[in-house]
Amino acid sequence: MLVELHVAQLGVIEDLTLLAGPGMTAVTGETGAGKTLVVEAIQLLLGGRADPVLVRAGSSEAVVEGRFVITGDPSDTAAGGAPEAAAEVVLSRAVPADGRSRAYLDGRMASSAALAEAGTALVELHGQHAHQSLLGTPAQRAALDAAGGVDLSELLTSRRDQREVIEAQHALGGDARTRARELDLLRFQLDELDAAGLVEASEDDHLRAEEERLAGASALRAAAAAAHQALTGDGGAIDHLGEAVAAVGARPPLAGLYDRLRGLEAELADAASEARSMGESLEDDPARLAAVGERRQLLGELRRKYGDTLGEVIEFRQRAAARAAELAALEARAAELDRLRAKADSELAAAEARVAGERRAAAPKVAAEVQRHLRQLAMPRARFAIEVDGLAGEDVTWLLGANPGEPMLPLAKVASGGELARAMLAVRLVMGAERTSSAGTLVFDEVDAGVGGEAAMAVGLALADLARHHQVLVVTHLAQVAAFAEHHVVVRKEEAGGRTTAWATAVRGDERVVELARMMSGQPGSATARRHAEELLAGARRRDIPGSAPAGR
Repeated sequence: MLVELHVAQLGVIEDLTLLAGPGMTAVTGETGAGKTLVVEAIQLLLGGRADPVLVRAGSSEAVVEGRFVITGDPSDTAAGGAPEAAAEVVLSRAVPADGRSRAYLDGRMASSAALAEAGTALVELHGQHAHQSLLGTPAQRAALDAAGGVDLSELLTSRRDQREVIEAQHALGGDARTRARELDLLRFQLDELDAAGLVEASEDDHLRAEEERLAGASALRAAAAAAHQALTGDGGAIDHLGEAVAAVGARPPLAGLYDRLRGLEAELADAASEARSMGESLEDDPARLAAVGERRQLLGELRRKYGDTLGEVIEFRQRAAARAAELAALEARAAELDRLRAKADSELAAAEARVAGERRAAAPKVAAEVQRHLRQLAMPRARFAIEVDGLAGEDVTWLLGANPGEPMLPLAKVASGGELARAMLAVRLVMGAERTSSAGTLVFDEVDAGVGGEAAMAVGLALADLARHHQVLVVTHLAQVAAFAEHHVVVRKEEAGGRTTAWATAVRGDERVVELARMMSGQPGSATARRHAEELLAGARRRDIPGSAPAGR
């Protein structure tokens, strides 16, 4: 809620402070007094274009400041169970006569975009201004859903489910075809390695020794036989050693030598026996030799592909098996996600179709209600429609034909500020103000343009109904509208020292009656006009519009 607006050096305003309260506040005054400048000032706080021409002549810059109070839900509590205190936000804008404007948020420098973001969450302007949230497709769609009772829970759930599946698919990483090719290669490699039956890293060393032994079996037998003959044959080593033993005998001085020679004799006999055994055991085995050669060739081929040593080949097989298991799990997960994606897509399509049907069914009913309110707001020939397009009916466009013979145009293209403001007012009444705006303050400018009589009373009552849920500021020329306000501010101007200056005053009691009398007759001193003003205030307090059903009720 806007609680204080301070404007300095803006147009005819030299220094003006406006204190606003909850409910509806009417801003009135003579034509040219500066009422529109109050709206211009609010527009600047919402990031509007800072035109240097707005700066008061002779001043270096114009300054606008707005103090807002944001009250939370009474059920919200802070630590200790105490109710949450109201938050205060201060927006400021300085517009120099020469140079770029400056923005401040809570006393700190900010960009115009940041100021606009904060401001548009607090205030909505309706009239000849760009800050009208209901002109955008998202807001129009949300308002249609609220007024038509469209249930979005299934659609939102389906979209969330689809999004989660898509995110899970992306989280798998890589391309599915790439993963499939890698898995096929790994499976081929594992089949090749498993078929080889690798057991230990030293197998190749054992096979090399066996191959060498098998390849030289004949030469080895001959060598063993020659060694046996040299040891045991006539005149062999054993015979000569026997002669040496006999020559030494067991004579005490040579006892040590005798023992050594006897040991050598036993050792030579054992070596001769081993030579004979080895010679006899070595036989040619061409089949085994071929098998060993083939096995060594296979191991060599595996080393060429998978590692410098057989140990590295075995380690490669272990890594390949782990990666294949990982990819197989990913493939299974990808297949499951594909199934879930198809299911999510199907459910989303069904939910979109249902929501689209509900929106298309609600559109003519809601449009008829808006049109009924427009005719109460002095637009008796107005036509209003809502177009719905898209898979889920997400493309929602509100159309207005204000006068007979004119084409129906999207609200964003309606040229007349007064017609647009009244259309927005009618929409607010139908949609439910508490559901269509998060802003605490609604500002209406020129909402009563071209309106009079009972229609003006209907406009005033409609604004008062909105004020039950929002703070409403309305700049008006009509006493019938101003009479419904809880607060009334009059903007006046006076000339002094050759300069015109505007200022604002809150009026109550007799002063308000005088202002309403001026607005009705131009004669604030007329007793008749004052009686009419008093009757008008009394009727407004009763929410009484003669001959007309209350708007928005």
